[in-house]
Amino acid sequence: QVQLVESGGGLVQPGGSLRLSCAASGSIFSINVMGWYRQAPGKQRELVAVISSGGSTNYADPVKGRFTISRDNAKNTVYLQMNSLKPEDTAVYYCNLNMGYATYWGQGTQVTVSS
Repeated sequence: QVQLVESGGGLVQPGGSLRLSCAASGSIFSINVMGWYRQAPGKQRELVAVISSGGSTNYADPVKGRFTISRDNAKNTVYLQMNSLKPEDTAVYYCNLNMGYATYWGQGTQVTVSS
């Protein structure tokens, strides 16, 4: 079984920064894609950023230039550095691990951007 444990969410003022972390444990295939999705109230879950085990990244247009995704393969951990946060970034952020034959989700961490 695979578990994803997220941390780092919270309340931040507009223009501020947060760093999310997600540690995966269990039977993890070395070739995979890890990423972050978010869901705001009343909206569908949407892609934020993903990174492959080889280091290739993909970002949603609204976060390009502000968010940076990275990973530590030895620790099976993915990070999301969020800078210049805006109120519209407010959402529950979910970690995702996609191994092709199976995909797993974290429990979610709340990010609130408000003055």
